Amino acid sequence: MLKQRLQQKLQHKLSPQQIQLMKLIQLPTLAFEEHIDREFEENPALEPGHNEESEPTNEDIAPFDECEGDQIIDTSDINIDEYLGDDEVPDYKTRMNHQGADWQEQTFSAISTESFFDHLRGQLHTFQLGEEDLAIVDFILGNLDDDGYLRRSLENLSDDMAFTVGLHVDVNKIEHLLLHVVQKLYPYGVGARNLRECLLIQLENKPLSSVIVLAKHLLIEAFDLFLKKHYEKIQERFQISAEEFRVILHQIERLNPKPGKIYEGGQFSTEQVIPDFVLRIVEGQLEISLNTRNAPELRVAPSYADMLRSYQEGARTSHQKNAVLFIKQKLDAAKWFIDAVKQREHTLLLTMNAIVDYQRAYFLSGDEQKMHPMVLKDIAIYTGMDISTISRVVSSKYIETPYGTFLIKDFFSEGMTNEEGEEVSTIEIKKILADLISKEGKKSPLSDEKLALLLRKKGYSIARRTVAKYREQLHIPVARLRRHLQ
Repeated sequence: MLKQRLQQKLQHKLSPQQIQLMKLIQLPTLAFEEHIDREFEENPALEPGHNEESEPTNEDIAPFDECEGDQIIDTSDINIDEYLGDDEVPDYKTRMNHQGADWQEQTFSAISTESFFDHLRGQLHTFQLGEEDLAIVDFILGNLDDDGYLRRSLENLSDDMAFTVGLHVDVNKIEHLLLHVVQKLYPYGVGARNLRECLLIQLENKPLSSVIVLAKHLLIEAFDLFLKKHYEKIQERFQISAEEFRVILHQIERLNPKPGKIYEGGQFSTEQVIPDFVLRIVEGQLEISLNTRNAPELRVAPSYADMLRSYQEGARTSHQKNAVLFIKQKLDAAKWFIDAVKQREHTLLLTMNAIVDYQRAYFLSGDEQKMHPMVLKDIAIYTGMDISTISRVVSSKYIETPYGTFLIKDFFSEGMTNEEGEEVSTIEIKKILADLISKEGKKSPLSDEKLALLLRKKGYSIARRTVAKYREQLHIPVARLRRHLQ
């Protein structure tokens, strides 16, 4: 049986301009500079240089949540409305955006031009490979993961080659090229099918010595014991002293278990963190500034304004009307982009100043134990902006301080109450946890239960499972895997 029902919903639809502004706010410094360069290429009415019009102050700029999304930016003293009908709306205002307001744009602070695949393939000129062998090696390289491993079976590779590139290749031939070509490429360990093979490849490429021979022997015959750090059993099995084993262990620990990680996301890893904010302490006062780097000041190109004025003096032909429409679109887009950049700057500084003010004790001292619990909602209330705006501001952005350069979102943490009834940050607890682990006896490291007990003695009532969670967030392994030989 069908029923009819009235239901009221309150929906706030963001205009394309508001969505673009949110994207600008989210961009870190390098990506923002690249975005400006693209705007220069796409809009000739926009150019670098000081805008002679009076610039709005921070007080004059409202948060973008309150901006009228469909408002046309005034084109100064140029009167062009008489040239255009109401139905002739500039296309930049009706441009569709198919990513919703919650869409998160992925950005990277630095990327090299040479890919992992290109780096490996560039070494193949040292091998004498026929056309078919080269195609097989290319296919193998294309199936390596980001760690540099070949995780797929050779049988699957053979089937895929037959279906995708029409090559019917025997598994033995694929394995031969894998062992004698791919696994000879640098960084050594690339093309391995598991961790043991990866480490053995690297040992094979080291100068031969008794230590290297023993290290290879250990990985081949006692790899499981090695992974579990059952060192006494290994020494007993191979009849070697603790001193001899320490030397072998030192050689193995120097190997790279993930050779492909010198590349990030398939790109050669030459990433350099570029801070978006700079914090300075001047006479006991905290000063925040945006890292403008190479971002130029923006202005509307005077030549475009002059061009538009010249059309006012001529006859209003169809050609001139189209020209006026094009110029208006570019002028409106340029004016909007300039205002959006100013709004971005204001929003970023307003948010970062709120964060610094909230964590004033920490930023003045650099002591992580003075960091207060802080979540996005706290800064949203502090600034009067929406939580989603705060999230976009802190996403993928860094701040340079006298104590180092940090990811801004790392300053946010939940809180808990200690035995004195004071609310403390989980960052403070993690710092104490890391200190306890750094001072533990490496021959008998502290278990999670013992760590929880020590934290309770310091006034932090934390369960063992919570200690385990914080330890994992700090990328610290369990006690058994932290054990070292003395």
